[in-house]
Amino acid sequence: MARIDYPEAVGALVEELRRLPGVGPRSAERIAIWLLQSPKADPVGLASILARAKAEVVSCPNCGFFATADRCAICSDSAREPIICVVEQATDVLPLERSGVFKGRYHCLGGKLSPLDNVTPEDLRIGSLLRRIDAEEVPEVILAPGSDVEGEATANYLASLLRGKCHITRIAQGLPAGGGLEHADALTLARALEGRRGL
Repeated sequence: MARIDYPEAVGALVEELRRLPGVGPRSAERIAIWLLQSPKADPVGLASILARAKAEVVSCPNCGFFATADRCAICSDSAREPIICVVEQATDVLPLERSGVFKGRYHCLGGKLSPLDNVTPEDLRIGSLLRRIDAEEVPEVILAPGSDVEGEATANYLASLLRGKCHITRIAQGLPAGGGLEHADALTLARALEGRRGL
């Protein structure tokens, strides 16, 4: 007896959904079935919104954040401080923005140095960062790549390039708000102690 499976169109939808980050085969199947059978689903509307976003949203040529015009809302805001915070990805900007603490500008590298993944300085937006620092007369650059090995390597590499051009700082690292010491690893505790400040 022949093995029964979904129609080819459903299988193709499942396979496409599996390509999304964090979506495994079972999740892809559940999402596909929900899109096709739930009265709350609007797959045609979803497809339309996806197509519109793909057509309209671009990477800001100045900083790399999401834009729908020649510059993003942050680069277009003349009230921003001239300080630049360097992050790995465009998605790293929003948590900083939502904190309400940083009022400067950003530069999204598009990744981090990773020799094992063949990511070299030429693969990142480092050249455009150096040009911005010269053109905008930036007084300070805050390095905010992640605290993993690749993020630290990226921060150290950028610091070596920027020495003498502007003041260079690195975001502090340590314990999260509401976190206890019992859940912290040794490196996090060491950085929390090194970054302590007076009260």
